[in-house]
Amino acid sequence: MTAAVEELADCGYDGLSLTRVAERAGVSKGLIWHYFADKDDLMESTAKATMTTIRDRIADSLDLTEPVPDIIRAALRRVAALTVTHQGELTALNRIVHNLRNPDGTPRLTPDVYEETYQAQESLFRRGQTEGTLRDFDTRVMAITYQGAIGMMLGYLGTSHSHISPDDYADRLADILLAGIRRS
Repeated sequence: MTAAVEELADCGYDGLSLTRVAERAGVSKGLIWHYFADKDDLMESTAKATMTTIRDRIADSLDLTEPVPDIIRAALRRVAALTVTHQGELTALNRIVHNLRNPDGTPRLTPDVYEETYQAQESLFRRGQTEGTLRDFDTRVMAITYQGAIGMMLGYLGTSHSHISPDDYADRLADILLAGIRRS
């Protein structure tokens, strides 16, 4: 899957070659077929694994004993930094999400792939409500909104907006989100 990420980042979705993926991985093409039914299966598995790796990397870098608003700000800063530190993974993930389709043309990766992320975010928001730092709101709606804001931030910072500091963008986004959910 690491080789698939590299191939996607270098050659794009349509330019991806399973032969080159196998060469990058140092394995035979037959071994890829042993583990994956087809290119779409490899792409779906790669996207899910990449999302999980990124989510876990961010979560592991946070001090979860801090107050929830501080965790939210730190998480947004870590995610924004990925546009510099893990650009290849984000590019590959973006290409899979926008190109992987079912036979009927509908996206193969649905918002359900974020379910574990949504649940973790809901838990964090509920904790903030319990500790009194966040006001009462629907944690599910906020988790989906928060994840959507993260996706837009990554998309924006990942384009030709290199003059914008990822930390500044993350801080401004945190200010907006926290203004809406903090207990006053």
